[in-house]
Amino acid sequence: MRFKWYGTATLLFESGKTRLLIDPYDPPFAHTAPISKEEACSFDAILITHPHVDHFKDIDTFSQGKLPVYVSEIGIQLARKNGLNYTCMQSIAVGDVLSVGNFLIRVYPASHCKFDIYSVFRILFSPRTWSHLPDCISLLKDASKFKIKSEDVLAFEISDHNTTVFVFGSAGMDCRAVYPTDVDLLIFPYQGRKRMDKVLIPFLQKIKPKTVTVDHFDDAFPPISTSVNLRRFLPTITTHSPNSAILVPQPNIWYEI
Repeated sequence: MRFKWYGTATLLFESGKTRLLIDPYDPPFAHTAPISKEEACSFDAILITHPHVDHFKDIDTFSQGKLPVYVSEIGIQLARKNGLNYTCMQSIAVGDVLSVGNFLIRVYPASHCKFDIYSVFRILFSPRTWSHLPDCISLLKDASKFKIKSEDVLAFEISDHNTTVFVFGSAGMDCRAVYPTDVDLLIFPYQGRKRMDKVLIPFLQKIKPKTVTVDHFDDAFPPISTSVNLRRFLPTITTHSPNSAILVPQPNIWYEI
């Protein structure tokens, strides 16, 4: 199995001839690696961890109304409400097991990362925010169309019978859930709070991954967002999960798992 990160939380997994896209997003102002037309026609299915604007709004661009899109029931409701093509969407819930080509996918509960006061105030009082106010207002209007509850978030265990990956779409766990351990790769969204390194620690302790990588740490919502500094990411893993390998991905690069 191998994977590619396109920026924000957009991931492409490949095993044999099967390709699985997760949380596709085409940010209007960010400079992330685009998905080529060739790749855009090569997906077998799309998975959505949660229907927020940066995980779901651009789904029609990628599904073209034909590819199966696996998303929660609230996601289908938001698709109807916002004029998205929901005819190709299939409702999924915690406990479901999906088979897509070479991939076996198990659906787990998760939750959304809770923004801290520091992060909110940093955005509100940033000169960058006020100097690009029309763009900020446009982004906030889009975000308001895709409101969900904190618990309306899913996580995925993706296996091709040789390799197992666990993907969180936001940095929140369900404390009652029994997550798989010793997975080959944990993908952790490093965005939402000032000290994401502290948020990462319980994920490491509970899942005990062989390799840890991050996504969502880029500047996905300029001018509202900024890239997250990863200087505490490596020492956190070294301290709390010393047997785990570390991967910081670059956009549009294949990585073997």
